[in-house]
Amino acid sequence: MSTALITGASSGIGKAFAQELAVRRTNLVLVARSEDKLKQLANQLKEQHNIQVDIIAQDLTEHHAAATIFDITKTKGLTIDLLINNAGFGCYGDFAQEDRERQVKIVQLNILALVDLTHRFLPLMRERRSGSIINVSSITAFQPIPYLSVYAASKAFILSFSEALWAENRQYGVRILVTCPGPIETNFFTEANFPPALAGTKEKTYSCEEVVSQSLKALEQWQPTVIIGDITTQLRSTLARLVPRKILLNILAKKFQINDLR
Repeated sequence: MSTALITGASSGIGKAFAQELAVRRTNLVLVARSEDKLKQLANQLKEQHNIQVDIIAQDLTEHHAAATIFDITKTKGLTIDLLINNAGFGCYGDFAQEDRERQVKIVQLNILALVDLTHRFLPLMRERRSGSIINVSSITAFQPIPYLSVYAASKAFILSFSEALWAENRQYGVRILVTCPGPIETNFFTEANFPPALAGTKEKTYSCEEVVSQSLKALEQWQPTVIIGDITTQLRSTLARLVPRKILLNILAKKFQINDLR
């Protein structure tokens, strides 16, 4: 049986990945801050699917978080066949007026932890000439988003980083996928302090289970990137690369501007 390590595994997309992989008889290493939620999920999955589930309660914004996780897997003799870098969060607001520490933590979690974990587990996969990594980005990766500036930029980094790794590592038999969901049914908007007028969307929303299903299918097909969303979402990701930047930024600023929401 193979083993998957999932960050942000206690809820949302990470939890959905854990549940689907458990159905597929994959052993799991679940990582999140909440030990209680991890224990509850681990017990449920072990009982239902008779798999091995290890948990690591760890805040990935801490400096030595990736090293701690890597060392625990080594100590337990675990071989990670699939790494899913899912943990991340965002914050809505005017960057200059937002809390500095919170903005820095977005970078630490969405970028630094992802890069650190990838660099620790990827060389071992290359040595074995097998293994997979899924990095969870977002449709926001395809354009700068005023008032969501750090989050969108972090997702753009994940997109570019992952696609480059796909090209570097396919010759070693290692699959790299970046998944870019559009609007999905999670509590992201609430946690990011989105105004109610922006939290709603006319676009079709997708469940976490649909994101997981499409992502795993794309991974099996050796795709570097998968965009998960309706035709509007697909078109927006393409047009964002073609529209002149000044025009694009003016459109996005008006769409997301705080003053327009009163």
